[in-house]
This record gives sequence, C-alpha cells and structure tokens, in this order.
Amino acid sequence: MHFGIFSVGDIAPEPETGYTQSEAERIRNLIRVAQRADEVGLDVFALGEHHNPPFVPSSPTTLLGYIAALTDKLLLSTAVTLMTTNDPVKVAEDYAMLQHVANGRLDLMVGRGNTVPVYPWFGKDIRQGVALALENYNLLHRLWREDVVDWEGNFRTALQGFTSTPRPLDDVPPFVWHGSIRTPEIAEQAAYYGNGFFANHILAPNFHFKPLVDLYRQRFEHYGHGTADQAIVGLGGMSFIAKNSQDAVKTFKPYFENYPVFRGSLLEDHMEHTPITVGSPQQVIDKVMTFRDGFGDYQRQLFAVDGLSLPVDLALEQVELLGTEVVPVLRKEMAARRAPGVPEAPTHASLVAAKYGDRTPRQPRPNPNRGDNLSGTSPYQDSDPDIQARFPVVA
Repeated sequence: MHFGIFSVGDIAPEPETGYTQSEAERIRNLIRVAQRADEVGLDVFALGEHHNPPFVPSSPTTLLGYIAALTDKLLLSTAVTLMTTNDPVKVAEDYAMLQHVANGRLDLMVGRGNTVPVYPWFGKDIRQGVALALENYNLLHRLWREDVVDWEGNFRTALQGFTSTPRPLDDVPPFVWHGSIRTPEIAEQAAYYGNGFFANHILAPNFHFKPLVDLYRQRFEHYGHGTADQAIVGLGGMSFIAKNSQDAVKTFKPYFENYPVFRGSLLEDHMEHTPITVGSPQQVIDKVMTFRDGFGDYQRQLFAVDGLSLPVDLALEQVELLGTEVVPVLRKEMAARRAPGVPEAPTHASLVAAKYGDRTPRQPRPNPNRGDNLSGTSPYQDSDPDIQARFPVVA
C-alpha cells in the first residue's frame, strides 16, 4: 500500500502573526516538504493544479520535474490534473516527458477540479464539464497506447496521423487515477479502463464517498478487470499530529478555524463527524484504520499536511511524524488485515512486468523525415508498417 502526502499549494495568513508567505517562499517550501517525504520513507508526493490565487501550482510538471531530480524513491503524482481545461495532447506529451525525467516514478491523477472560473479562463464551458473530462481522457488513453492516432471529437480539432512524443517510458503509460467526489460518470470511466479511483476523503461527513467508491468497485468487476475487492482505490485525508492529543488540538485549532473554508466552524466538530485526523500518532492510526473498515482494502492513502497557513517547520514536523511514527504502523496493520488476492498499488515496475514478463521493454526509435515533412506513415522503426495514417489534405 502507498502512503504519502498531497498539497494544493495554498497560501493564507498565519492566524497569530498575520504573516503571509510569498509565492516564492511557498514554492520553495513545497520542494522542502517533498524532499522530507522522500527522506522519511513516504511513498508518494502529489501536487494539485490551480490557476488562481491563493494557490501556486499552476505548472505541476515543472515543479514535479525539479522534485524528481532532488529525490530518490518518491513516486510523484498530481492531485488533480485538470482533464477539462487542459488539452489532452499536451497532457500526453508533458506527462510522458515527466515520466522519463523521473525514470518511471510518476503516475497521474485526473479530474475536473473545483474552481468554477477556470473554465472560461481556458475557453471552456463549465456546463460541458463532465463531457469534457470523459472525452479528453478517452483521447489521452489512446495517445499513450497508439503510435498513430486519427481522432475526431467535440471539443478540440481533429487529429490526423498524429504521434504524441515522447512515447511513454518503456512504452508503458503512467498509471492513471480518476479523482472524483461527486460524479458517477467519472467512477464509471475509471472502472471501464481498469484505472484507479481516488476519493478525496475530506470536507464531508464520514464515509460520505462510500457509495461512489462502491459503484466504481462494482463496475470494475463488471468490465472484467477483477473482483470488486481487487479494484484500485485511493483516499485523501487531512491530518495533524502531535505527541499527545491535547497539544495537537491546541496547536492546530487556530490554523483550522481561521482558514477561510472552515471559518465559523469548530475543529472538534470536524474531528468527530468528518475524516480529519487530529491527535497523537496512535489516534491518527486508529482513525485511518476506520477508513479501511468502511471502504474495504485500498491501495493509496494521501494526507494533506502543509496547507492552512502552517509554517514550513510545522509542516516538515508533520511529514516527519507521518513517516516515522504513523505510516510504519499503518503498513503493518493494513498488510495484516488485507484480504487474499487484493493487489498492491501499481508502479512503473509492476506495469512493465505485467506487459513484458521477461522480455525487454520496447524502446521506440523514430524513423527520419516525419513531423513537419509528413513523409511516410510509420513514425518508429518498429511501428506497424501497414499503418495507414490520414494526413491533412489541401483542397
């Protein structure tokens, strides 16, 4: 099972001093948090995508590429890549390139996001949000698996004889998670392709998202990818840890209750009625184990630990406590209770092994005179020579 952290890169004034990090500080601190996650043995660092203040991660590939160069084992991901307002061709190319840069330590979480104005900023209609997400991912799936794509849809110009470059590392695309908290169509799409489904298990009552996860599991089995128990599920969560519960509540309370989203509510109410985990390491462990009891065996647990205006030193302490006192126990407890046949979280190595076995992975080598010259139909030396691509024709 994968344990890690995710960040949306938000900025807010500290409740007691009013100090607000600059964008430059926040970006540097995100890098420090990711490095510490790698150092303490966490599995995943996932970064959100936002295009408006007070968030800084407008270009996740840039930041994740830099983090890849500074870390050794950390699996990098997104939370989420906006499948509605990004061009799927650019997503295919950017994240295949990042997969190479990270030497396979990459997967991708796609979703619709939760910022309404982002649609017109990128020339899209929010009323088409679900249709955009579905169509754009359908195209992305093909771009990563077919050397030459002819395609026509409703939301972008048609593709004729198109090859997305670079091809995925070892010709094995990054594993894809579909992140959703409200849309059955997204759960259906994840199940159809045998991809993962991620429910950001915060900001709602306990187990509010269980019906959506159950739907995904049922449809995963329906499409023949395995039993419902073998579906690939991930959960988000928010946590704050201290050596004892009183210190955890006392320290975290002003950050939580003064944050704009939670202003006017009580931390203790959220601790009782939502998945937020605040307390000693053992209390956090106990709360997370209830997630397994409610959702069944799952493959990925991510924690939000660096937001809500927390100073970076406090955020780094959270990462340290997760990696040294919470996650090691959770690994043992989850493994001990895991039902037979439930798969581990996918990695590049496991996907390569599943595709090739003992064979050498494909390493695509381009043919000359493609691209601008559009000469020939076969983009790679080992592409099917019988490919008949439809190139644009001048009338």
